[in-house]
Amino acid sequence: MTDDARPDDKRDAPTVACERCDREWVLDREVNDLDPGSHAIEQFALDHERHTGHYPDGVTPWVARCDRCPDGERFLAERPARRWAETHARHTRHTVRLEPPTGAVEAVSPRDDGDRS
Repeated sequence: MTDDARPDDKRDAPTVACERCDREWVLDREVNDLDPGSHAIEQFALDHERHTGHYPDGVTPWVARCDRCPDGERFLAERPARRWAETHARHTRHTVRLEPPTGAVEAVSPRDDGDRS
């Protein structure tokens, strides 16, 4: 803690490491700059991948890839990955491969999206 920091400002800031970059970051600024529930670690991981082309250690995304067109996205959680896959399949009538960080690849076809209303 620096001399100019107040005791009430002290929080346990998460640390993110990247072996490929041979660096480690303490996310104290990110945690302080973002609102509660903002998912500072996830946002840092996404930003890191955008800047370097790879994710920090221990982060493996969910990947949704269309079988017929070049569309695809990466997500750090299942829910948005599945939502993207189902929406793309429904709108394009293309099958989308949903690849979890671990486990079997799942095919999401236009008929699998279900009615969630």
